[in-house]
Amino acid sequence: MIERFLKQTTFTSVEDYNKNLEFIIPDNFNFAYDVMDEWAKEEPQRLALLWTNDQGMEIRTTFGQLKEQTDQCAAYLQSLGIAKGDPVMLILKRRYEWWVVMLALHKLAAVVIPATHMLTKHDIVYRNTRASVKAIICVDDEYVTQQIIAAMPESPMVDTLVAIGDNVPEGFHDYLKEIADAPEFKKPEVANDNDDTMLMYFTSGTSGEPKMVAHDFLYAMGHLTTGVFWHNLHKDSLHLTVADTGWGKAVWGKFYGQWFAGATVFVFDHEKFSADTMLRQMEKYHVTSFCAPPTIYRFMIREDLSRYDLSALQYCCTAGEALNPAVYDKFFEQTGIHLMEGFGQTETTMTLGTMPWMTPKPGSMGMPNAQYDIGLLKSDGTPCEDGEKGEIVIKVGERKPIGLFKEYYRDPELTHEAWHDGIYHTGDMAWRDEDGYYWFEGRIDDVIKSSGYRIGPFEVESALMTHPAVVECAITGVPDDIRGMVVKATIVLGKEWKDKAGDDLVKELQQHVKHETAPYKYPRIVEFVDELPKTISGKIRRVEIRQKDTK
Repeated sequence: MIERFLKQTTFTSVEDYNKNLEFIIPDNFNFAYDVMDEWAKEEPQRLALLWTNDQGMEIRTTFGQLKEQTDQCAAYLQSLGIAKGDPVMLILKRRYEWWVVMLALHKLAAVVIPATHMLTKHDIVYRNTRASVKAIICVDDEYVTQQIIAAMPESPMVDTLVAIGDNVPEGFHDYLKEIADAPEFKKPEVANDNDDTMLMYFTSGTSGEPKMVAHDFLYAMGHLTTGVFWHNLHKDSLHLTVADTGWGKAVWGKFYGQWFAGATVFVFDHEKFSADTMLRQMEKYHVTSFCAPPTIYRFMIREDLSRYDLSALQYCCTAGEALNPAVYDKFFEQTGIHLMEGFGQTETTMTLGTMPWMTPKPGSMGMPNAQYDIGLLKSDGTPCEDGEKGEIVIKVGERKPIGLFKEYYRDPELTHEAWHDGIYHTGDMAWRDEDGYYWFEGRIDDVIKSSGYRIGPFEVESALMTHPAVVECAITGVPDDIRGMVVKATIVLGKEWKDKAGDDLVKELQQHVKHETAPYKYPRIVEFVDELPKTISGKIRRVEIRQKDTK
């Protein structure tokens, strides 16, 4: 499959990849037709999706069956009036139908807006208004449907509501009943252009109102490198990525790149995360490839991994936030598997990563993905030397890189603020070592300036995470009359340490940081909490901690 879209399909070194990665870009590329339906023609019996849930249900779907189901779904959505360019919001948790509906909407060239089931009425009204949402397709969860119903009086642009499940409320089309009567699917006569909008995400940003990140149809192709190379997938892979379908991470790890590789996507639909339950699923189904945010690995390594048969597991990746070296080391110690870190944003596909032909450095994001021209810039706009901290930027030439977003929809000022003079500014800070590996420092707004020093939150968090008491932590700056700012640590303790929370443990942790990194970085303020404030995609909201400390 990938030979249709790459001039060279295998790589053996960083130099080989950087020199020879080149995409073959067809006109009117559509992932649903050009990848998924082609797999259905070539290998209709190959397993595409293995879906399970915490109630013991299991659905196994081949590429041939998936084509039939997505054609039927596309025909049903056509009968509801959904067509090319229509914005459709999906709130489906991890229901099996999410994968079917996503592909069906691609076939219609509609604009898909995946969203989390945790949205409130206010959130839904905001999204409906900003994106002119025409239809909402949701799970029949009572909270979700009630929030949608409450949002409708302020959402006159929405003319179609569809619910999937056994308890569909009044005012919603009943997907499971009505789809059986769908007419025969007729492929739209007018195909999408490559630069048409295919997908939009409202970023869960660590500050401010969500931005609308618009992606074109080539965005899907941009994830070929994510699945085939970073995840190192092939036809015999059974891949599990831990991500809610409302996150951008879902299409990073449960959709485009994995199916470019012809791998089987494994889904475990569950209400509440448990490391033990997740590991039991991986053991039962012989998962071969796994990707999750560092938070998930932090909980996994606190289990006794020797209790699980993970002999089928071959490859593991992580992204979503920076990986603490202590987590890497502990996971390797227990499994013998290196964690291959990657970095990207809702606005991009994977921009930095540790590829199979690279030796991972614990805590490093890896090297630039060759489909992007990556650099580091100082605050004055000049390039950083090795060892200097700067902002990660993407240099955009005459042609936008495959995978980079189109724009912040309906917000040219915000688009220009981030992307101007041929450079997209990520807002993330890093430094590069002498071997070309990048090391994350934090968001520009998160950097702490104390007594003349610039302190990146991640370096202090990494030091704290090597202490056995610490499950999670967030480092922020607190205003100080003498030092300008002082370092504060907000810490979630392991359950066996919670009764020890007090001055003695604070001093122990402070001394630990002084021993692990430069002494001036140690947290002068330590607060123990039950949980950290996070975005809907699981990223720590340091801005919320800062706001609380400045009230």
